[in-house]
Amino acid sequence: MQAKLDASREAIRRAAIALLAESGYAGCSISAVAAGAGVATGTVYKHFSSKSDLFTEVFRYCAGHEVAIATEAAGESGPAAERITAYVETFANRALKSPRLAYALLTEPVEEAVEAERLIYRRAHRDVIADIIADGVRTGALPPQNPTYAASAAVGALSEGLVGPLAAGTPDVDTVPSLVQFILRAIGGFDASNA
Repeated sequence: MQAKLDASREAIRRAAIALLAESGYAGCSISAVAAGAGVATGTVYKHFSSKSDLFTEVFRYCAGHEVAIATEAAGESGPAAERITAYVETFANRALKSPRLAYALLTEPVEEAVEAERLIYRRAHRDVIADIIADGVRTGALPPQNPTYAASAAVGALSEGLVGPLAAGTPDVDTVPSLVQFILRAIGGFDASNA
C-alpha cells in the first residue's frame, strides 16, 4: 500500500515539474497536474493540501537537484576560479536548456510559501560558492573578502543575468561567458580567456 502511495505521489510530482517547465507557475493548476499524472484531482489533494503545498515540494526537489549537479561540477578541490567557472557554467547552461522551468524557479511571481523555498534554494547556491571562495582566500588564489557576502552577490548576479535570456527564451551566445567573467572579476579571480 505504501509503495502505491509513493508511486502516486511521485507521478504527481513529475507531472507538476513537466507542467511547470511547459507553462510556468501561473499556468499550473491542480486539475492540470492531476491530468498529467493520470489521477483524479482528489488524489492530488490526498497528497498535497494546496497548489502552494505541491509546488513547495516541487521547488524543493528541483532546487536540490540543481544544487547537487552544480556542486558536483565544481568538484571538491582545485583552483577556486576553475571551480567557480564550472559551477556558474553548469548552473547557467542547465537553466538555458529549460528556460521556462528555470524562469519559474528563479524569478516568476509565486505564493509566499513557494517564495520561501526559493530563498532556501538561493542560500544553498550561496553556501557552495562561499565555500569555494573561502578555499580560494585560504590558498591565496583570491583576495581577502567575506565569502558569504561575495557568494550572495555572485548568486544575485547569476540569477539576474539569466532573467532576460530566460524570459526571452533565446540566450545570446555571450550569456554564459559574460556571467563567468563578471563573477570571476567580482571575487578577484581572473578570467583565463582574457588574461
